Amino acid sequence: MNEYRTHNCNELNLKNVGETVKIAGWIQTVRDLGGLVFVDLRDQYGITQAVISGEDKLVDEISRIPVESTVSITGKVRKRDEETINKNIATGEVEIVIENYEILGKRTKNLPFEINEDKEVREDLRLQYRFLDLRNDKVKNNILLRAKVIQYLRSQMIERGFTEVQTPILTSSSPEGARDYLVPSRVHPGKFYALPQAPQQFKQLLMVSGIDRYFQIAPCFRDEDARADRAPGEFYQLDMEMAFSTQEDVFEVIEGVIYNTFKEFSNKEISETPFTRIPFEEAMLKYGSDKPDLRNPLIIQDVTEIFQNVEFNAFKGKIVRIIVLPDAQDVPRKFYDGMVDFATSECGAKGLAWLKVNEGNELQGPIAKFIDEESKEKLLKQIGAKVGDSLFFISDKKGVVENIAGQIRTELANRLDLLEKDTFKFCWIVDFPMFELDDEGKVAFSHNPFSMPQGGLKALEEKDPLEILAYQYDLVCNGIELSSGAVRNHNPEIMVKAFDIAGYTKETIESKFPALFNAFHYGAPPHAGIAPGVDRMIMLLTDEPNIREVIAFPMNSKAQDLLMGAPGNVTEKQLREVHIKLDIKKEKQN
Repeated sequence: MNEYRTHNCNELNLKNVGETVKIAGWIQTVRDLGGLVFVDLRDQYGITQAVISGEDKLVDEISRIPVESTVSITGKVRKRDEETINKNIATGEVEIVIENYEILGKRTKNLPFEINEDKEVREDLRLQYRFLDLRNDKVKNNILLRAKVIQYLRSQMIERGFTEVQTPILTSSSPEGARDYLVPSRVHPGKFYALPQAPQQFKQLLMVSGIDRYFQIAPCFRDEDARADRAPGEFYQLDMEMAFSTQEDVFEVIEGVIYNTFKEFSNKEISETPFTRIPFEEAMLKYGSDKPDLRNPLIIQDVTEIFQNVEFNAFKGKIVRIIVLPDAQDVPRKFYDGMVDFATSECGAKGLAWLKVNEGNELQGPIAKFIDEESKEKLLKQIGAKVGDSLFFISDKKGVVENIAGQIRTELANRLDLLEKDTFKFCWIVDFPMFELDDEGKVAFSHNPFSMPQGGLKALEEKDPLEILAYQYDLVCNGIELSSGAVRNHNPEIMVKAFDIAGYTKETIESKFPALFNAFHYGAPPHAGIAPGVDRMIMLLTDEPNIREVIAFPMNSKAQDLLMGAPGNVTEKQLREVHIKLDIKKEKQN
């Protein structure tokens, strides 16, 4: 018999009545009802009620044990009275009559906040005392669900013939889009390791080495600012790569894994496979985003051509997009004013024009006088508007108008509660442009520099770079980018040409990606992969608005670990060992 317990706190039931048992856990509550004292004991698995008579010699001692102390209780199981049965817990039909107890770990400090109370607690306090916060059922259950999901993902990948391989944490710095976390070398003065932003190069090297199907639950490290759906510093992904495969092969595997996982751990409706595929250009037009929330029924349409000759300066020489809000006759005027304020103060728009469609297709609103009869007829016919609808116009240059329209679409749905409930809407965003213009007007990679261009070397040599598409794809769910992947460029000649277009020399490739570029000269198979974010997956499954709620020990929004005190100072001796000297005066000035 275990020294501290014979049963967990969720295991006892009517079959155990009459047995002498021992349970251990945290005291959640102590209730003194005069003649009886009740103790609720909690462990990871559940709650059991224990009771002692007010006349028992132990009652005073037990009544004084601070809540959240750990104890072991021994006693006999008895059936509860019918009127005291608690159907909300697994052990609600029975209780333990306390015969003996032992304090295992006494709480000797005041609690910084109450456990399992529905009270708002400052996040910094919760993170500072995360070991207490994790005792809260809601937080704890998120972490337990995370463990189950990871185990399930692993089993799904193994069933599909994937081999789990761990890749290095200490590696070389690589320009992959975010800032690296650097680790100084003690043995090699002045040189640094970097924590991997992703196992990108390693998993491609595994393909060259002959591992046919690779996966791991991979830690990734990026020095990025926090967002609601992005943890600063560290995150995890289901990293996978397949040799001798195409985009279609990746889709088939990952759709099955994702669909099964969400089906297993959620009761919500889930998009049937194959998931909807939306080309990047279409996504930016219709949704104003490359991570569209398909629960939102509103669609953005382009009406630029109709307004080319309209005498309205806000539309002249600009791209004009429109969102039709159906059946909006009961929407008050202050709603429109609020949307205009949102567009100008939150989206950076110069304004937000709107119109109502009244009886007889009469247009009512601030810009109605600028729209002639012919333009009105063309407009209503193209967008399919009807009486009672409202129209919102967004105009600006390309690259800006899409972003503003997307934010307006999202805000309209949120303010009017238009999002479809209890569903996961998945889609693939495909056909990303290989290149784009950077802020200085130069051609740059738009997505992943290791991606294969559609059309291969011929496309790179003959097409306008801005018209070249890549075999790149994102998996999106409910407006959250769940994963990004690509068919990899495994041909050194194509790689050199692609990087040349983006302004990099062959020498740059050889210096920045020496292992990968060298390996591709030794017979590399075509390969493709993807990496769904585990944290975001759990965030969706738990319906949590902030990703920190599904991570056991997260950093705060300023990339600080308030529990462990990181980042922190180190000693001069430690700095000397890694050949680093701090210029404190300069640091303070900066």
